[in-house]
Amino acid sequence: MDGPEDSTGQPGPADRSHRSSVSSVGAREVQLKPKHQPYKLGRQWQELLLRFTDAPDDDVAMDEPSLQFRRNVFFPKRRELQIHDKEVLRLLYEEAKGNVLASRYPCDVEDCEALGALVCRVQLGPYQPGQPTACALREKLDSFLPAHLCKRGHGLFAALRGRGAKAGTGEQGLLNAYRRVQEAAGSDGEREASLSPHYRAYLLKCHELPFYGCAFFHGEIDKPAQGFLHRGGRKPVSVAISLDGVHVIDCREKHVLLGLRFQELSWDHTSPEEEESVLWLEFDGDNEGTPVNKLLKIYSKQAELMSSLIEYCIELSQAAEPAASQEAGPTSASGSSPPPHQRPQLRRQGSVVCSRIQHLSTIDYVEEGETIKRVKPKRTTSFFSRQLSLGQGSYTVVQPADSLEQG
Repeated sequence: MDGPEDSTGQPGPADRSHRSSVSSVGAREVQLKPKHQPYKLGRQWQELLLRFTDAPDDDVAMDEPSLQFRRNVFFPKRRELQIHDKEVLRLLYEEAKGNVLASRYPCDVEDCEALGALVCRVQLGPYQPGQPTACALREKLDSFLPAHLCKRGHGLFAALRGRGAKAGTGEQGLLNAYRRVQEAAGSDGEREASLSPHYRAYLLKCHELPFYGCAFFHGEIDKPAQGFLHRGGRKPVSVAISLDGVHVIDCREKHVLLGLRFQELSWDHTSPEEEESVLWLEFDGDNEGTPVNKLLKIYSKQAELMSSLIEYCIELSQAAEPAASQEAGPTSASGSSPPPHQRPQLRRQGSVVCSRIQHLSTIDYVEEGETIKRVKPKRTTSFFSRQLSLGQGSYTVVQPADSLEQG
């Protein structure tokens, strides 16, 4: 889907719903710009893997990239709702479904069932009472729900327990949601033939996820020290970056650890020689009710790429604001139209999309010379200068007190 062209005669970065992407299994993904040539990138693939991943040399030598057609990271979600081409909607639906089933998009059980029900409608047709049964759905449950919700026992006892057993909560919840899928108005034949409303309903549900449409990067963070010996270690995370902000996702537990809009953070990256590359995220927090600056350290060979993407997303967002205001046009106070209705954000208690800052090992700090020192919760000026321009709701810092009690 193409849009208006920029000054060079090429469509802008956010004017196409899809772009070519080069990826390999478990290693790395690259979204290509219009000027990129896939053939040349393929010839440099091993060099890119060595530079930006921790893959073993043997895996790098055997890895082969594949060219895919995927959603444009810079394409705004609001523009998706304006798409009417059935094939484009299908491509967006298939990619979103793949990310949900692979748990790349962490979802609460209720949302997984609602999304799985729409997949049932697309693949099995309109719901018919008594067909399929919950037990029939069990056979291909992993086509509708993420793998961690489809876990079944193995061995003799599991087989014996499965004979004649009632459907599990996953199958029954999916069946109940399938029963509630609404059909579009029209004749029976038209409703059965048209899948576009269900593609759109699936995408609309995914739009509630704050990390929908993000670019994903691999990284690790420090675990909070635990036990008498204060052992920590690291945990693998996915860093999801979009036009709206940054989310850090726990790969194993399938939930969000930290979600920040660009107005709420300051960032930078370091790539010292003979040391690991790091993306630093600074944000507001509290320690026992006292405001503090928190600093999260993300170890990743892709830190430079993440930092560049954050900066580029901010530039695009700032450039889009004047254009959006011009499209709205001047309005008088008396004749101004009400603001568009916004879907409520997910606010379930314990939702997987809510931040879990208590699970993070962060640094509460004060800048002193060129060093960062841990402090008992008092904040100082921001350690990083890279942040979104100040405006309403922008990231701000608490000024230092006259004396700081160091810990």
